Amino acid sequence: MSIKTIVATGMLFLAGTIVSGQTSTNQVKEKNMEKLELVKEWDKVFPQSNKVVHEKVTFRNRYGITLVADMYIPKNVEGKLAAIAVSGPFGAVKEQSSGLYAQTLAERGFLTIAFDPSYTGESGGQPRYVASPDINTEDFSAAVDFLSTRDDVDPERIGILGICGWGGMALNAAAMDTRIKATVTSTMYDMSRVNANGYFDTMDADQRYELRRQLNAQRTLDAKNGTYELAGGVVDPLPDDAPQFVKDYYAYYKTPRGYHKRSLNSNNGWNKTSSLSFINMPLLAYSDEIRNAVLMIHGEKAHSRYFSEDAFKKLKGDNKELLIIPGASHVDLYDNQANVIPFDKIESFFREYLK
Repeated sequence: MSIKTIVATGMLFLAGTIVSGQTSTNQVKEKNMEKLELVKEWDKVFPQSNKVVHEKVTFRNRYGITLVADMYIPKNVEGKLAAIAVSGPFGAVKEQSSGLYAQTLAERGFLTIAFDPSYTGESGGQPRYVASPDINTEDFSAAVDFLSTRDDVDPERIGILGICGWGGMALNAAAMDTRIKATVTSTMYDMSRVNANGYFDTMDADQRYELRRQLNAQRTLDAKNGTYELAGGVVDPLPDDAPQFVKDYYAYYKTPRGYHKRSLNSNNGWNKTSSLSFINMPLLAYSDEIRNAVLMIHGEKAHSRYFSEDAFKKLKGDNKELLIIPGASHVDLYDNQANVIPFDKIESFFREYLK
């Protein structure tokens, strides 16, 4: 597939759906979590902080999928803490951007977790490398379940932070889950919009029909083969005529700066058929009903800036804010190389609304 086709159809990152079954009697009984082998060594793309205690934790979502998270607890603190669950970018793992955000916010006094979404990273779920607007929204609420039942967390002071595609999931979760008292999105993607309309809304109904036709033909092939064809991660090798935002993705996911062996974007990507559920299921349908606080952050020069600007227009209330970072690209907000991530602002926002 050419770069022009990728840009036109929004198929750089694809997403899809698969639901895990659950046994029930008169009451739903808890089943043992999936047996997962967790990595013991520090294998993040950022250095470990000596200001926080780090440990791995697991919890289960309501589809029975066991999620794995890195938990960061500030040292020398007492009492119940405000807590934040972090995930994203879309196709990344917790050893990349979300872990950096979580560790940094823990240094500033919050108990945080950075989790791998269902079917990715160290988290469970079969088949691998699919995503769902429903299941991945649920992943955030499952993180709130976990945090709200901890003795060292104040259940009335829980927030979430979503990066890139998980920014859209975070807004959807905030619209659904009233326990979420504050939400931050960073360099947000609306995955429903980009899959249905392509980048920059360049796809029409006929192109969308053709995309559905191709993806459903692939489903038939997958069913015959008993496997799931992968779409590929960030394009590699990088074409000379690649758009700047693709070059930015390459500079993060395909170089030592951000490469990780479990990251879909760094390697072979999502299942080819995975965008089907996003095309027909708008994530932000009820975002105008979010009552709790929202801070949306985006780079001035990000190709994706329109996602945050348009989503922000739907939000209501005087506790909503859009912050545009001068000169920053989409990927600049992944790892703070140029000190562009506004951690002071994020901290003050969470302190104001998680008090």
